[in-house]
Amino acid sequence: MAIGGLQVRKKPVKPSEESIMKAWPNEKKNGTGLYRSRFARILIAYMALMFLSLATKPAIAAAEDEVRATFNRFVAAQNAHDIKAVESLLLSSPNFLWITRGTPIWGHDAALKRFTALYDGTWRLDPEPSGLKITMISDGVAQVYIPIIFTIGATGQAAQQTKFLMNQVLVKTADGWRVSSILPIPVPPQ
Repeated sequence: MAIGGLQVRKKPVKPSEESIMKAWPNEKKNGTGLYRSRFARILIAYMALMFLSLATKPAIAAAEDEVRATFNRFVAAQNAHDIKAVESLLLSSPNFLWITRGTPIWGHDAALKRFTALYDGTWRLDPEPSGLKITMISDGVAQVYIPIIFTIGATGQAAQQTKFLMNQVLVKTADGWRVSSILPIPVPPQ
């Protein structure tokens, strides 16, 4: 409405209780209907997030199963002294790291050379499956921890058993999971 060239707005009309009840049938004077509506939206959002988190669990479990299978193949190849199988399970990189007897061995080729020398004697791994722990660091990186008994002996010498806490890092490549580091920590005799 214009009065003398000035625009005058009408005072806003407060909706009547009846019009509120028509628009929001569950609305009470105290606003509980709107509260319930807000609560329902939050509950739906929370349930959607829960569903999404549950949907990612199978993907993580599948990756853990693949890592476990790779570790089992690694142990079997070691115990069979199958250098070709071990080679296929190690990351083919100069950044591959294996620490053995306090000495770092860098690179895929150097590790294979060392394994070949160890296979001339007694070399056996006996993991404790109940202690296996796989931690997914990211989609393509996993850490393996497992207590393991190494039976090691040079050719012609009696083999000795030593317990280690084996730590490995595996990375996913186009060809599957590969061991990128082997870090065995000897357990002191008790």
